Amino acid sequence: MPGERRDHRAPRRSCAPGRPAAAEPSLCRRRPAVKRARSSGLSPALTLTAMGLGFAVVQLDVTVVNVALERIGSAMGGGVAGLQWVVNAYTVVFASLILTSGALGDRLGAKRLFIAGFILFVVASMACGAAPNLIVLIGARALQGLGASVLVPCSLALLNHTYQEPEARAKAVGIWAGVAGIALAGGPVIGGVLIAGVGWRSIFFINLPLGLLGVWLTWRYAGESTQSREHPLDLAGQAAAIVAVAALAAAMIEGGATGWDNPLVIAGFGVFIVAGAVFLVVEARRIGPMLPLSFFRNRTFAAASLVGLLINLAFYGLIFDLSLYFQQIKTFTPLTTGLAFLPMTALVLVANLLAGRASAWLGARPPMVGGQAIFAVGCLVLLGIGADTPYGRLWWPTVMIGAGIGLTVPPMTSALLATVDRRQSGVASGVLNTTRQIGSVIGVALFGSLIADRERFIAGMHVALYISIAAVLIGALAAFLAIREGAAPEA
Repeated sequence: MPGERRDHRAPRRSCAPGRPAAAEPSLCRRRPAVKRARSSGLSPALTLTAMGLGFAVVQLDVTVVNVALERIGSAMGGGVAGLQWVVNAYTVVFASLILTSGALGDRLGAKRLFIAGFILFVVASMACGAAPNLIVLIGARALQGLGASVLVPCSLALLNHTYQEPEARAKAVGIWAGVAGIALAGGPVIGGVLIAGVGWRSIFFINLPLGLLGVWLTWRYAGESTQSREHPLDLAGQAAAIVAVAALAAAMIEGGATGWDNPLVIAGFGVFIVAGAVFLVVEARRIGPMLPLSFFRNRTFAAASLVGLLINLAFYGLIFDLSLYFQQIKTFTPLTTGLAFLPMTALVLVANLLAGRASAWLGARPPMVGGQAIFAVGCLVLLGIGADTPYGRLWWPTVMIGAGIGLTVPPMTSALLATVDRRQSGVASGVLNTTRQIGSVIGVALFGSLIADRERFIAGMHVALYISIAAVLIGALAAFLAIREGAAPEA
């Protein structure tokens, strides 16, 4: 009517109880969904931070303890053999249980197992710092290895669950490895400073604040991974895997220390062969195996696993030999030795970050092949090493070695994870890290045996360098033939 004011606005819609629903019901459903998303508190960035802390304490513990061995020996005795087991108790348990921990993470949930593993690692670190004697210290180191075996595969499983796009996952894995690279690079220096200022026990107590922060971030901001309970636990397969890996690790360690013809060493290899055969039979016949052998039918998965074993064999074997070279031949102090390694370990960090971006842009194959080629060139240049070689001629080939492994590991990890269902990402990452740890044990034991004779120290280092060159070139060839070129691997 004339003069009457009409309100042409749409009627206010309300979803309150007892009032008419909106004409578009989807609008009413959208608000609760947004509220749930906001209230969930999940954060990919903070999840990545927590996962990086989990890997960082694992890496930090390796380098820090090596710097402290002389002081530990002075305080607790036990001789060289006792100090070897201070290092190796951690490595053996770590290598033996990674696969089992990955499988349990897939079944129970990677988040809850990651938190439990972090708590165990922190408690074990406190026990190491308070250990009254060498036996207790070795036992606590073994518990640290158990915690580490949970942290590494479960952190990768949570990253795979959080970052589902191939490009984002590749970058996240690069950052994850980069955070660990910081710990690897800073470990020797941090250890030297702490030992000089506070004492050797402080190197274990440093894990307390890092662990508490990692546990809180995971509990508050990480989402739980997909749990797979379709099949019962593969207890027989897990037991056989533990025995096989532990026997191989112990035989390699003792073979390097006591000789390869030692009856116990030969028996250890025999146990490894028998237990490994039992494991393969059990997994082949089981409906729901812990390790689906079908994984290895995928060329990318098989090649990435082989590369992980070979590059760790070369890298950690050389780190062991170079550490003794700096301290025994060049007579560096532990702190000076840590500083001597700093350029190489720093380049591991830088290359880790670059590799994540490179694999997101180019795919996994170019950085994997290129990284191993750079590693081989660094070893080739380092063949000029001698007792009187100045440090100025040593640091830059070691930088090439650090850059090489830094470029290789993130795309190798991302490519392998992309080949399996996300519900099995814990098992897949467990396989990769098991092969890498086995490579580390073999490298340290083999390369250590080559330099055991002080009179032939330099000649033994040359043999170790030739083995390293062959190992990484075989890995580069495997990556070139088996890893798909182009975009990042699809999930």
